[in-house]
Amino acid sequence: MAQANEGSFNLEPTRILLVEDDPNDVELILLALSNYNLVNQIDLAADGEQALHYLLGQEGEPLRSLPRLVLLDLKLPKVSGIRVLQTLRNHPRTQRLVVVVMTSSQEDSDLNTCYDLGVNSYVVKPLDFQQFLAVSRDVGLYWMLLNKPPLLPS
Repeated sequence: MAQANEGSFNLEPTRILLVEDDPNDVELILLALSNYNLVNQIDLAADGEQALHYLLGQEGEPLRSLPRLVLLDLKLPKVSGIRVLQTLRNHPRTQRLVVVVMTSSQEDSDLNTCYDLGVNSYVVKPLDFQQFLAVSRDVGLYWMLLNKPPLLPS
């Protein structure tokens, strides 16, 4: 468990939340990350609503520690990835949480909206299988090993 300052939220340093509804993309990302032992645990949310419940909790349930990294798709059922990002950035518990968008969208409007909302990185998923694995691995290596995450405020 990452050392927390008084009043800060717990951050789980070797856990990722993958927010993705495409089972093929889930499988490839899990394969890329598990081959390099970058994380102890990868939790999955298949839609935006599940992601928000996971990160912000539900009434009557205790809050869980936050993952070190959220990999967020944009095109999600129930609640879009952009809406998830907006909600996370507007909530004190998750406003500094590291969120990387991994999406098939190459739309300038999506890119700009995500950066306007404070995304840490925007990655377009390659269509090629080997490139997809390499990009997933590289994203994991950078954000889990090289990047020093921010302290999360209370």
